[in-house]
Amino acid sequence: MICYKELWMFFIQKDITKATLRRDFGIAPDTMSKLNKGEKVAFSVLLRICEYPNCDIGDICEVIHSDKTINE
Repeated sequence: MICYKELWMFFIQKDITKATLRRDFGIAPDTMSKLNKGEKVAFSVLLRICEYPNCDIGDICEVIHSDKTINE
């Protein structure tokens, strides 16, 4: 599961609204909805957001691991 809490906190700190994010970064409404719901979005979208100065992938999302372990 992906958590975008850091994305929202990052843009709140920069005083950027979700509408501005969608408009300025060319994010489709459906993709914005997925971000709001914590669903998977294309890596290219995350990279586009990371074009913002001083922004790295770890600044906008984190992976939440499930309790399941993968057998090696």
